[in-house]
Amino acid sequence: MAYRKTPAVQDRLAAAKDRLIQCATSVVADVGWANASVTAVAAAAGMSVGSVYQHFPSKGALAVEVFRRASAREVEVLGEVLRDGSGDAAERLACGVRVFARRALQHPGLAYALLAAPAEPSLGEARSEFRRRYRAVFTDVVREGVAAGLFPRQDPEVTAAALTGAIGEVLVDPLSAPTGDAADHLVAELMAMSLRCAGAPSATTG
Repeated sequence: MAYRKTPAVQDRLAAAKDRLIQCATSVVADVGWANASVTAVAAAAGMSVGSVYQHFPSKGALAVEVFRRASAREVEVLGEVLRDGSGDAAERLACGVRVFARRALQHPGLAYALLAAPAEPSLGEARSEFRRRYRAVFTDVVREGVAAGLFPRQDPEVTAAALTGAIGEVLVDPLSAPTGDAADHLVAELMAMSLRCAGAPSATTG
């Protein structure tokens, strides 16, 4: 007869898995995907290597889950601003770009890992999926802006793809991480660029 895990055991396993992912995320942010070995992650989590493999069958599977959770949070935050924030579509677009860029610059190691760092081959599809999700939230706000007459007629999906690519590309090199005036200038330029890309008649970014 197969052993059935009790709810208490399931809760403990889930908590251990969550801790493992949190620690793996910190390791990736510190040393990148290539150096985030299972041994390093296990040490950070206070687990044995064998315990890690009880939760994930491979380093690649763990990497995908780290990427999925961290990226999902960034998409969630961006969506909260672009879809549910205050202001019209142009104001929310500028605010969303500001929030995204600030979060990246405040956590440069993790942001670089999510955006551009060499990674496990298994992360290729995960990166593509989350780029599609970023494009989707940008598409919604651009489409709303077009409908309201704030942006000229355009294909919102094309503009969203351009925004997704441009913002990521602009941020990659500075994630070594500018501070103070340099970071402020970069964020302001990104906000203005995003409004120009969408065709806003003015680029007031506050």
